[in-house]
Amino acid sequence: MSQIHTIVGSGIPLTGNDIDTDRIIPARFLRCVTFEGLGQQVFADDRHQTEGRHPFDLPQFQDATLLVVNNNFGCGSSREHAPQAIAKWGIKALIGESFAEIFFGNCLAIGIPCVTATPEVVQQLQATLVQDPDTVIHMDLENLTITYGEISAPVAMAKEPRQMLLSGTWDACGQLLQRVEQVQATVARLPYFAWS
Repeated sequence: MSQIHTIVGSGIPLTGNDIDTDRIIPARFLRCVTFEGLGQQVFADDRHQTEGRHPFDLPQFQDATLLVVNNNFGCGSSREHAPQAIAKWGIKALIGESFAEIFFGNCLAIGIPCVTATPEVVQQLQATLVQDPDTVIHMDLENLTITYGEISAPVAMAKEPRQMLLSGTWDACGQLLQRVEQVQATVARLPYFAWS
């Protein structure tokens, strides 16, 4: 199981409230059998409409691993493809004013921390990233802080999801693989697996 304590990297500022999952990954891309390739289509319509000026297209943000967003990010439908597309693009954590509950849960299920901060903290960080895209952000889940340059600010995450990330129990498949013998013993006791 993979424990997640810190995420360090540059950030990409994506401004705007109520950015929904259909904007994150348009519905026509949901027909995929696997999530591979979804990263290329993240924000496909927004990127097309802005003709290369979208933050996900700008060269200075291409190596970013943290996404900095505003209020109610990931609202709309419950598609798990949205966090998958963000992750396949290369994002490993999100900092925002608030997240839609199902989007947050889908991120947690694949090990992507979503921490919240005050609008002032988020907007200051976004402005810093616009001015200096090489700014390195340190997200510390143990101490619930983000640090960049000389600035350190508190962030928040509910106790249970934070503990899942810190302990590695967010990874359901990893938990099953660590308990293969227990799973096999349970399967052996189930009468419907004895059918021939």
